[in-house]
Amino acid sequence: MVFRRRDRRPPLRAVAEFLWPRGGWGRAFHYVKHRIRRLPDHPERIARGIAVGLFTTFTPFYGIHFVVAALLARCVNGNLLAALSATFFGNPLTYVPIGVIALQTGHWLLGSQPMAEVDATLTDKFLAAGWDLWYNVYAIATGAATDWTGLVIFYHEVFYPYLIGGLIPGLITGVVGYFLSVPVIHSYQQRRRRKIKAKFEAIKKRAELEAVNSPHAPRGTKPPNASPLSDAQPRPPKTSRPD
Repeated sequence: MVFRRRDRRPPLRAVAEFLWPRGGWGRAFHYVKHRIRRLPDHPERIARGIAVGLFTTFTPFYGIHFVVAALLARCVNGNLLAALSATFFGNPLTYVPIGVIALQTGHWLLGSQPMAEVDATLTDKFLAAGWDLWYNVYAIATGAATDWTGLVIFYHEVFYPYLIGGLIPGLITGVVGYFLSVPVIHSYQQRRRRKIKAKFEAIKKRAELEAVNSPHAPRGTKPPNASPLSDAQPRPPKTSRPD
């Protein structure tokens, strides 16, 4: 395959690089920022893509953030690649604070509290929901008894509060990202156009000089920016006719 690695990474190394990429998260952030700024699109469309990508990281749809960001980018006419790149705002370093903010905001908006009789951490609820999902698929296929307790607890205590609570901080982050991105991308694109224009002008001027100095250049070729009077032949002086 085209994108398959030559050296297959061990599972532990793959997990370690997912949690901490080579060069650190700072290098990964600057790489994503560089790729977003170089996208060939209008700054407003790129900024809209960034906004929906940032908003997506505050949703509980882990594993399908790319799909959610792509759909939202299509709805707001934003840049698809910018939306997908901006979802990297959600990473192992930010998942915990994003989750805490979304859950606390959701329970506050809903006026609810976690079930007192269920003493389980957030990780335990995720694991219980995943186990229930796989077990019930197996139970439906084999005709065994199903048990949806873990998924019900996960939905009421985690998923639904997370979904509601992530709307406000997600919208705020997306709007701030939009208004910060537009001037930055616009300034970068203008500066890049000026550099490209200056580079092409330098190449053109060098090509003209090489053509003039070439031994195969046609006779009478003038160097660039030469004055039209520079090659004019002097006129002979007028002589008076003897009477």
